[in-house]
Amino acid sequence: MHHARFALLLPALLLSCSRAGDDSATTAGTETGPARPEEDGRPAYCGGVDPSALMGCVDKDRYVADLSFIADVRPVGSTHWTEVRELCADRLEALGYDVEVFNYGEELGEGWSMVGIDVIGVKEGSDPDAPRVLVTAHYDHLEHCEGADDNASGVAGVLEVARVLAPVPNRNTLVIACWDQEEIGLLGSSAYSVRARETGEKIGTVLNLEMIGYADSTPGSQRVPGGFDLLFPEQVAELEANDYRGDFLFAVSDDGAAAAVELLKGAGAEIGLPIIGAVLSDELKNNPLLSDLQRSDHASFWKFDYPAVFMTDTSNFRYEAYHCYNGTHDTIEKLDLDFATQVVRVTVSAAASLILGE
Repeated sequence: MHHARFALLLPALLLSCSRAGDDSATTAGTETGPARPEEDGRPAYCGGVDPSALMGCVDKDRYVADLSFIADVRPVGSTHWTEVRELCADRLEALGYDVEVFNYGEELGEGWSMVGIDVIGVKEGSDPDAPRVLVTAHYDHLEHCEGADDNASGVAGVLEVARVLAPVPNRNTLVIACWDQEEIGLLGSSAYSVRARETGEKIGTVLNLEMIGYADSTPGSQRVPGGFDLLFPEQVAELEANDYRGDFLFAVSDDGAAAAVELLKGAGAEIGLPIIGAVLSDELKNNPLLSDLQRSDHASFWKFDYPAVFMTDTSNFRYEAYHCYNGTHDTIEKLDLDFATQVVRVTVSAAASLILGE
């Protein structure tokens, strides 16, 4: 997740609303981490097509194995960056997805200062006219930081979603994406969304996983930006009632993806995962004063009015090791793996409902 300064800018936004009336390195990653998990091929049926039952198909051990492999230094151009990209491509191909390695620097030509590579897996639906459902996470990170939460937790999550949903007969086409260069300006997802607009691709919902692995049930462990209570009073009331514990998933969407937030919340209620949801109006979702809510790849889709959900543990508003600031380390040992697995489960449920056309 790249950095933003929402807290400093929100008061100005609220004032304007009232007046209106309403790291690019090439250093190699380390090579001492876990071995790459073995490919398992296409999975057998687990939970049929019921979204609730499919949550039980998520395998924590598989998820943690992928997370452990991915969570190492992997700036763009490094050895481990390549290894993680290849993991995404090989896994999706083994699961039966049609895989595109999208080198958007070459394909989009002049104007892109670096060559970046997205990995896109497509499982075609039975209705070619139905809008696509995307489940996404960025795989790049910074040259000095392991990036377990940011965003190995999300990449391992989308790979597990891809595995569970691979055998499910889908009406809507399912797209699994591992984005590149999020940390230096959402470049990979921006390249895809630009191309989607140019080609007329129909996108129904994007579920973007960005830092889903850290939770803290200590009272007072959750912080919020200044002025957040004025923009989202109901959500802040939920936090107050829970003594500001950082033990929930935050899911924020634009108007078009509000139904997906409700699907996530419903699934969370089934399995005991607290989810605080919020919906930004179309008038606000692209406002630069709300930069902290635009810090990940969902924002690339909001720009073109593609519905998208930002799913996160709230990053530095809860997690002290964000970007390995102040000598910290974003390692797997700091994460709550049960919490992260629960987030993957609700993602499976919501995505299943969407691709089944429910």
